[in-house]
Amino acid sequence: MARPQKILVVFGTRPEAIKLFPLVAALRADPRFVPVVCVSAQHRQMLDQVLEIAGIVPDHDLDLMRPDQTLDSLTAALLTELGKVMDAEKPDRVMVQGDTATAIAGALAAYYRKIPADHVEAGLRSGNIYHPWPEEVNRKIIGSIASLHFAPTEVSAAALRAENVPEARVHVTGNTVIDALQWVTERIREAPQLASGLAELEQRFAGKRIIGVTTHRRENFGGGMENIAEAIRQIAARGDVAVIFPVHLNPNVRAVMNTALGDLANVALIEPLDYPHFAHLLSLAEIMLTDSGGVQEEAPALGKPVLVMRETTERPEGVAAGTARLVGTETSVIVTELFTLLDDKAAYESMARAHNPFGDGQSARRIVELLANEVGCQA
Repeated sequence: MARPQKILVVFGTRPEAIKLFPLVAALRADPRFVPVVCVSAQHRQMLDQVLEIAGIVPDHDLDLMRPDQTLDSLTAALLTELGKVMDAEKPDRVMVQGDTATAIAGALAAYYRKIPADHVEAGLRSGNIYHPWPEEVNRKIIGSIASLHFAPTEVSAAALRAENVPEARVHVTGNTVIDALQWVTERIREAPQLASGLAELEQRFAGKRIIGVTTHRRENFGGGMENIAEAIRQIAARGDVAVIFPVHLNPNVRAVMNTALGDLANVALIEPLDYPHFAHLLSLAEIMLTDSGGVQEEAPALGKPVLVMRETTERPEGVAAGTARLVGTETSVIVTELFTLLDDKAAYESMARAHNPFGDGQSARRIVELLANEVGCQA
């Protein structure tokens, strides 16, 4: 048998960890590959929660998180430190996911060493380089470097082909986030204590219609975040509603939300949730209100409508399928759209029952087989 291929899997944020742990597990289970995990810790606390539940101990932990660091200083540090890891490990291939500073630095560092870099969740495009910012450009740059492009949907694959990525390099695999969600949902079913930390809120809000909220997008900092906070205040004025809001650690989010919402009895501003608890929140919520990318993929898998507080999305499949709706950051639009779902059963059911276009839980397995085909490994 040929020598196993060493795959350096690079990630640093909570969403990357969620979307890559199924792939790390699939690579570990396949004797044709030796995965080496390098984390940048771009999100330290939230990353560690995912590593723990997934049973991953990184081979390299760069621990690069610093308070209020700029994008250019972070990217420079990532590029330098990831390069050192690659020089030491000499991997056959490098795997990056999505659109973060860690992902773009990982792809660039691999390119500088002429190591093939493969891109998980490739081809997402909003068409506006400032929405989402800087993620849209990060993805485009990775797309110009990557060897294999693992597109979650046909829409993403078509975007890559439109940028002249060769057809043979583009593969539709589904999104690994659905693999992760199915895995953690099964774990919670087997061991409910993994997500028991919301029990007090479940009791406190018994009989209420739960609205789950997440927000953290840089382009919403300032006026957009203030509008979102005011929308939540107006939503919470309804007696039949309760809001559960895991507040992002970024002070640009926390300061606004604590000031605007901290005195409301039916709004629970809580610390960021680990992955099992977040999956449980998705199951509890009637509607998700978010500017996150991942929630647009995860919530529909559980039949939950998503209102997306952004002007554009690089996941138009959800909007086209009817699982998500763009509502922007104008207070009145957010409130009106959410009340429509609460008060119009047909409108709610049309979103809740729409087909989730993002995957079937087999994405990691497909990616491993495509890697094996690429390097000529036999089963």
